[in-house]
Amino acid sequence: MRGLRFSLMIALLLSANTAFAAKTAVKALYIPLADHYAALVAHDRYANEMTLADYSLRRMKSWDLLKRAFLGGDADMAFVMAPLAMQMYIDDPSIRWAGLMHRDGNALAVNEKIYRQLDLPEERRAREPTADVAEAFKQFYVTSGRSLPVAVPHLQSTHSVVLYQYLKNHGVAFGLHPRDAGEAFPMEVPPADAPLFIKSTSALGNPAAFAQSLPWAEVVEAQGFGKLAWYSRDVIPSKDGHVECIILVSAEALNTKLEAVQEVVSYIHQAAADIEQFRREGNFSTLLPVIRRHIPEHTEDAIVASLDTGLEVINYRNLNIDKPGLKQIMDVAVEAGILKQAIDIETFADSRFAVGEYAP
Repeated sequence: MRGLRFSLMIALLLSANTAFAAKTAVKALYIPLADHYAALVAHDRYANEMTLADYSLRRMKSWDLLKRAFLGGDADMAFVMAPLAMQMYIDDPSIRWAGLMHRDGNALAVNEKIYRQLDLPEERRAREPTADVAEAFKQFYVTSGRSLPVAVPHLQSTHSVVLYQYLKNHGVAFGLHPRDAGEAFPMEVPPADAPLFIKSTSALGNPAAFAQSLPWAEVVEAQGFGKLAWYSRDVIPSKDGHVECIILVSAEALNTKLEAVQEVVSYIHQAAADIEQFRREGNFSTLLPVIRRHIPEHTEDAIVASLDTGLEVINYRNLNIDKPGLKQIMDVAVEAGILKQAIDIETFADSRFAVGEYAP
């Protein structure tokens, strides 16, 4: 009897090991932003349910490190801002676009030196991209003779595109570099360092601003050293929300583990639906521990404020490929010089990753 029991145990262990070995490793790269919450939720809630993919996440400190790692073959998937993703496609035309991570979701924050010149409504939902911030940038240029640096996560970011569009709307020149003619220019600052940028610039008595993903603008306002001035959704309006971060898949993954990656993408869509349900219900008790396990520097208050359905400044709906939405961002990026050339969106997009009711 003891021998039979031992044999059964060995058989069960072998069966478990075989099942585990049957899973295909799918490695994904992310940045600590609200943009990528669905990837975190998919991992923590559904990784054990995945039958094809052994899904893992790797947090990256900056967009350039993420770009280098992905194009260098260190990961199968990456969640990337649309303009940078298009540049990565220009650099490596074998990669493909598999869908969106979210829509809308970035904001402009300013320090006291600027917000004292503004008439900001107390309610954040009432704050609009009016001309007053642009006028403050222009005034700094007139009095100092210097362009105002605005911290963005990367030059080739949706944030730079939105910033360019906002300034253009109000007749303020946007230069890509300090030496360019313009009242303001984007300066690369990693998202997690953006609040420190505001703080340190304020300590020198200078005006400061950043255009970054949520919840960093919320963090700055909650901690009392800046104010959120406007949200990107009001600068580049779109029926479903403008395209922001998208999913990239490597050529190697497309060729050797397509079904496993498709499974991960489908669970990211499920996680996104979960986030939408939690926020509609005002039930953050499940969501907050997941996010803070991966990104402890995102405070509970900032997460809840960013996901407030009353504000509706980021959403995780309609995440299948949106070609007109990507073209909207691409056209402004090319006009601004953020991208040097347009891409062939039809070739870049891979329809094999369409999920659920939003599938074409």
